[in-house]
Amino acid sequence: MADKQIIAVVGATGQQGGGLAHAILADPGSAFAVRAITRNPDSEKAKELAALGAEVVHADLDDEASLAKAFEGAYGAFLVTNFWEHMSPQREYDQARNLAQAAETAGVQHAIWSTLEDTRKSVPLDDDRMPTLLGEYKVPHFDVKGDANALFTQAGVPTTFLQTTFYWDGFLTGFGPQRQEDGSLVLAMAMGESRLAGIASEDIGRTAYGIFKRGTELAGETVSIAGEHLTGAELAAAFTEAVGEPVHYYAVPFDDLRAAGFPAAEEIGNMFQYYAEFDAEFTGRRDLAKVRELNPQLKTFREWLAAHKDAFASL
Repeated sequence: MADKQIIAVVGATGQQGGGLAHAILADPGSAFAVRAITRNPDSEKAKELAALGAEVVHADLDDEASLAKAFEGAYGAFLVTNFWEHMSPQREYDQARNLAQAAETAGVQHAIWSTLEDTRKSVPLDDDRMPTLLGEYKVPHFDVKGDANALFTQAGVPTTFLQTTFYWDGFLTGFGPQRQEDGSLVLAMAMGESRLAGIASEDIGRTAYGIFKRGTELAGETVSIAGEHLTGAELAAAFTEAVGEPVHYYAVPFDDLRAAGFPAAEEIGNMFQYYAEFDAEFTGRRDLAKVRELNPQLKTFREWLAAHKDAFASL
């Protein structure tokens, strides 16, 4: 490890950071060593990373000093927050500020900040196509990340802004096809006839690895990623092949999704409306050929489905 550059990976036991940590650790010729940053070094996932050769270090996103200490001596840092853990835009912004300031304090030479578009650049607050939430956002977990981009620039940290997208992993936890009372399988999504830019969560980390392997070439740049752009009908067709029986697509009205009553339903409704109605601003920015240059292992949706077919066997 002594002759390798250290990449501090925030969220190393999660989906995005875990993808990066495993990509580096699986590459015997890698020029990098993994420093896995976690709140709980005693967790099973942290222990698994340690067994694979990662250095496991404690830090907390709410504690700038702990982050600065964890970043000491690191060449690079992968920086990600988890809005869904607390669903507080202000807390997420504060955590991003802690990350930026800690990276500056530690002298990180290249950071990758996992971010998203600020939807208000496409849908101003006075645009009544979708409701304004919390008085200042359209899609809070998008908008606050977009807001936070400036924190890294202001801190003077050489940063690549990695704009992510919908994880296909969401199909494993509620967004997937559902069996109806009549026995049919329906994939219900609020996408109309538009394309959804989706990705396997581990490909976010693999693409980040590709960025780090290019040195600081992409510092200061925005890299927008996806694995494939598919309509609801195309997703349903892929599910049909995977499960061996017809899966029908139903386009849920945006207002119906917003009124569904589960936590963050309004936000999720706004998010899907943004995906569906602002294709050029979102999906159009995600050039799959360029993503594949950074990550030659980039999965298609059918490849992702094949890897998770057992999860859908009991539909």
